Amino acid sequence: MKRRTRRTLPATLTAVALLAVCVLTAVAAIQRLTGHQPWLDYRAVAAAVHDAHWTDLVPALVSGAVAVIGLALLWAALLPGKRRILPLTGDPDSGADTTGYRTTLRAAAANVDGVDRARLSTGLRKVKVRVKTARTRTDGLADAVRTAVESRLDRIAPARRPAVSVRVRATREVS
Repeated sequence: MKRRTRRTLPATLTAVALLAVCVLTAVAAIQRLTGHQPWLDYRAVAAAVHDAHWTDLVPALVSGAVAVIGLALLWAALLPGKRRILPLTGDPDSGADTTGYRTTLRAAAANVDGVDRARLSTGLRKVKVRVKTARTRTDGLADAVRTAVESRLDRIAPARRPAVSVRVRATREVS
């Protein structure tokens, strides 16, 4: 189970652009059918396109912009999204939400005696923990935090076990 985020922004932008073109076309067609002057005059557009040359600046800029937008949408569609469900060992259909995973690991680090604040970033191969403490001597605190986070990882049992790195920063200095 490797659920990933949906590509909502590129899909929404494409849908809005297509909807705008369809609405403009429908309004112009309805105006022509009812005998009113259309917003979009087909003859004027056809004449402008017919008179344009590929060597002119405007067609080159418009075609370049359309090509860049198309490549950006293709790039967004082909790249995988961020993983939202992390696979766990055991049942192939079991998984943990990445937000809950990060929260429970942060709580394990914050519950260590002497830790004032814990920040955590997770990746596929590494969990980075940054700890702040009010202690002047930080000896052994990094090991205690690493042990607590690794113990929590043992209980969660992710399919790929990440390495844990801990950085401790003391807010007070030894005088």
